[in-house]
Amino acid sequence: MGLHTAVMGHVEVAALLTDLRDDLGFRRIEQGIGRLERIRPMVEALRPETPNSGVLVGLIAQWVDAGFDSPQLLCRLLARFPAPTRPALPLLDYLHLRMAEGVFAMSQEDFDRAAGHFRFVQSMEEEIGDAELLAIANFWIGRCLRKTGQYDDALGYIERAEALALSCGYAQMAAVMQATRSWLAFQKGKLHEAVSILRHAEDALSRTDDFLSRGNVQSAYGRIARRQGRYERALECLERAIAEYRSGGGGHLQLARALLNLAFVKRLLALEFQKELDHVSASRRSARDDDSPGAERVREQRLRIERIRAEAHTHLEESMAIYERRQNHRGIAGVRINRAFLCLDAGDLECAASQGAEAFRHGEEKQDYIVMARARTIQCIVEGAALEEQVGDPARHHETAEAFARDAVTFAGHTQNRRLLARAYVWQGLTFAAEPYSDPEAARRCCEQAIALLQPEGSERQYVWDDLEMLKSRVLHARPVDPLLRAWSAGVVEGKSFQQLTEEFARMVIPKVWEREGRKVSRVAEKLSISPKKVRRILHSAGMHHTG
Repeated sequence: MGLHTAVMGHVEVAALLTDLRDDLGFRRIEQGIGRLERIRPMVEALRPETPNSGVLVGLIAQWVDAGFDSPQLLCRLLARFPAPTRPALPLLDYLHLRMAEGVFAMSQEDFDRAAGHFRFVQSMEEEIGDAELLAIANFWIGRCLRKTGQYDDALGYIERAEALALSCGYAQMAAVMQATRSWLAFQKGKLHEAVSILRHAEDALSRTDDFLSRGNVQSAYGRIARRQGRYERALECLERAIAEYRSGGGGHLQLARALLNLAFVKRLLALEFQKELDHVSASRRSARDDDSPGAERVREQRLRIERIRAEAHTHLEESMAIYERRQNHRGIAGVRINRAFLCLDAGDLECAASQGAEAFRHGEEKQDYIVMARARTIQCIVEGAALEEQVGDPARHHETAEAFARDAVTFAGHTQNRRLLARAYVWQGLTFAAEPYSDPEAARRCCEQAIALLQPEGSERQYVWDDLEMLKSRVLHARPVDPLLRAWSAGVVEGKSFQQLTEEFARMVIPKVWEREGRKVSRVAEKLSISPKKVRRILHSAGMHHTG
């Protein structure tokens, strides 16, 4: 039927393609979607023999990425171009089809396959000379690399895409690419640079109705504020992002992601309030006055924390509904990881472990190293909490925590996400430092590796730093047992008597045996064939609190 030639002539088709391309370039979203809705019957009747059919499918793919319809539309359109029909297509039509296939692959979270399609298009640069198409191809390659954690590699493609977009006169399209470049700077800890780039993008997009991209800018501001520990500011930015996304129709993955980040910030805010509450409660403990004005403030703070955590759960539920509808594994895993942290905060280790395991399953299904590393890290944290709270078999919890930490380091090492790897090292170090199975030297090595990876620009106060400070504290306070034992084995006793050496050795060994034996003095005494009185004396001299 030709491109519905009964309705439109060849010249009109060319004009339509130009208009759709310009609407994208200048981010005239409502206008472009209106055009597509008016020609929907033509789109549904598209065939390979239709002139410019491949180009139209490629442009529709760009519009799907901008919020029009859904990837299922691309799936239906691509099915009309089976392999036997493609050799007869003009090169430009074929390249646009490859672009559409790449977009569909991205929607399926198959980023390697998607990048393969886009790279093929990019390789045709000299043959086609289409700057707009090449700008999008480079941009989408960069996005695929970003999704797989290859941040250094992604940057070059994003910069090339931005330059090509500007060469077309599309400053607004370039702003979309600038937002991604800002995100890469953010991942490298260059927060000032990230904010500067975002401001340029925000200015260019402020005069458009590209609500998704405008929301992305606000979301990025929110994540930067979160990393700086400015949680109230982060909430404001994320709520503005959500308002932008809802203005664009809602229901998109961008909205789900913002809700997920909003829940995460509220969880961090609740932790801050919990620390304040613990401090106030500790200062009041000696007074024992439940009717004082201070007691009322404590009750109000508890209610505030409960409310914030309830709000976080609500945000996660809405986010999960969107992710499940889109069958987005990374998003589903992200929700589960955040739920695991909330369960951990509430002391529900069983729920936290279950959520962490489900998150890992979703990451493993897509071989998503970022998700698998994050999931293994929370699983390590849960096992460490069980060990610290003496729940179940301590040896099993420690062994499992070590295995999870080792996996987290391995998976994070497949990416260029330095913070992800640093956090995996931090929790591997904390696991090595855990009593009674501590390995101070291994913990110290992990601490050094994490510090080397975390080199921020400016002020950061994200959770990873609290974890690192905890590891530093444990490493600094760890007794250098191995060097001392090595010195003794070499006959270096520094003028000490045998009785003194025996006493020093007891101070090393007895606290560890006490920890391993469930902190029971009687069991230590029986195991080492010494008096309970001596065990208590050694524990007291080592600063250990014992009850039986």
